[in-house]
Amino acid sequence: MTTRKVYVVGAGLAGLSAAVALVGKGVPVEVIEAGGFAGGRCRSYHDTSLDQVIDNGNHLILSGNSAVHEYLRAIGSVKNFTEPANAEFSFADFKSGARWKIRPNAGRFPWWVLSTSRRVPGTSAADYMGLRQLMNAPDGVSVGEIYPCRGVLWEKLMRPLLVAALNTEPEQASAKLAAAVLNETLIQGGEAYRPRIAHPTLAAAFIDPAVALLNRAAPIRFGRRLHRLVFYGSRVTGLGLAQEEIPVLEDAAVVLAVPPGIAAELVPGIVVPEEFRAILSAHFRLAPPAMPPMLGIVNATVEWIFAFPGRISLTVSNADRLIDRDREELARLLWD
Repeated sequence: MTTRKVYVVGAGLAGLSAAVALVGKGVPVEVIEAGGFAGGRCRSYHDTSLDQVIDNGNHLILSGNSAVHEYLRAIGSVKNFTEPANAEFSFADFKSGARWKIRPNAGRFPWWVLSTSRRVPGTSAADYMGLRQLMNAPDGVSVGEIYPCRGVLWEKLMRPLLVAALNTEPEQASAKLAAAVLNETLIQGGEAYRPRIAHPTLAAAFIDPAVALLNRAAPIRFGRRLHRLVFYGSRVTGLGLAQEEIPVLEDAAVVLAVPPGIAAELVPGIVVPEEFRAILSAHFRLAPPAMPPMLGIVNATVEWIFAFPGRISLTVSNADRLIDRDREELARLLWD
């Protein structure tokens, strides 16, 4: 049966990407969003205390992320990013004051680990070969169960990389997910993981072009909260909104692109994640000093520092220990 129409519930990044893909295949789409704007957690807004437009969190993508770039090509936004010509990551150690860069080569054969000027200082090529223990990780085991989470390589590269990618203590994280991160980045060669930062904002890169594209086909219906799904057996036959009930015909379909808790309320028996970790961002209004656009920090509370025009932004992943502290106390801690 050919699907005549698809209702996409939720205009966050997941909902937008689903709608864009469907429109690209010529499928009629109707996007329904409870809020007054698109993007969900991937958004930009004017902060009155800074009097600047900032992003809801600091994000980057890697050059080899094919799924993200397929979406960006579809909305015409591949150009809305800044990136180095080659893969390069700058780090600083808060305790010792040491600074270094890792500079992977573009090709898949990782000869950069043989060069003392390109790899993490204090590591050997053999240290990187040891990462093979993670490459074929089985289900149900943590990183700490199959990889020795210690040493210079771990502290100065692998731990910062994995805590940023997985947003949890990497020693306790799924080894299989960690392997997926490595297989899609380090194993693919430097050409696959040049860091790309949205410019000038997240919304300009990910959201506004998608909304413009979709509005040419069918405007997104904002302010339409879905209160219930009407089922006939296992099939959805209606969307119960506060204002109306939309019938879902037999040859139509529904994409539910909503947060896990809302999905659990709408779909009886669905299994959703129940445990989450916070990510903390802080923004300081001042002109950045001469520094890389992104700087990784080890042995500190802050993990990444981003330099934007007139602003420095900081990120702390797995930040449950900090998230309930007073704002001013947090600002002082992160500034230090």
